[in-house]
Amino acid sequence: MTKKEKVGFTIRTLQELYPSIPVPLDHADPYTLLIAVLLSAQSTDVMVNKITPKLFVKADNPYDMVKLTVDEIRDIIKPVGLSPMKSKGIYGLSHILIDKYDGKVPNDIALLEELPAVGHKTASVVVSQAFGTPAFPVDTHIHRLMYRWGFSNGKNVVQTEKDAKRIFPRELWNDLHLQIIWYGREYSPARGWDLDKDVITKTIGRRSVVNDYYKKLKTR
Repeated sequence: MTKKEKVGFTIRTLQELYPSIPVPLDHADPYTLLIAVLLSAQSTDVMVNKITPKLFVKADNPYDMVKLTVDEIRDIIKPVGLSPMKSKGIYGLSHILIDKYDGKVPNDIALLEELPAVGHKTASVVVSQAFGTPAFPVDTHIHRLMYRWGFSNGKNVVQTEKDAKRIFPRELWNDLHLQIIWYGREYSPARGWDLDKDVITKTIGRRSVVNDYYKKLKTR
């Protein structure tokens, strides 16, 4: 297969598997999505979805959030990890949203990245999932699969994002980044990987990755 054919095969397979794509983090609007994505750093979506209802019942908008203290926020979000940094970030960004943006979340990656505790990936997820702006947030699943599929060299997530944006059509970015995440979780995980169930990697995967898989299988 040519590179173009591999990309086409990948897109078709993902669209067949995930014709409707659930968003992993529960949220009601751009603000609650921003908070949920911020909380998800070095945590799991399952854990975040358990914690956000407890936080949002007290404050689901920046005006109510700043009525809480940093310590109160931290006590609620402690189970997701990194709570000292995240609680300060949530409190600080809520103040900035009120002061600079009339309490609204801006639909601009650069402006979002200026907020406390908001990195490029978080900003990309927010503009993509809350506003429908084309973006390609790269998480560990996407980084792993782009390498396994031979679409990126795996050096870093910055390069992986550039490669994804280069090879996939812009109008599909928002769907594809979610489809790849779900595919990575269900068919091509880092641990407990069964290549026979991973039709994309088995069909178009990087030869060295596939060969290494079978070598390790023989030594078990």
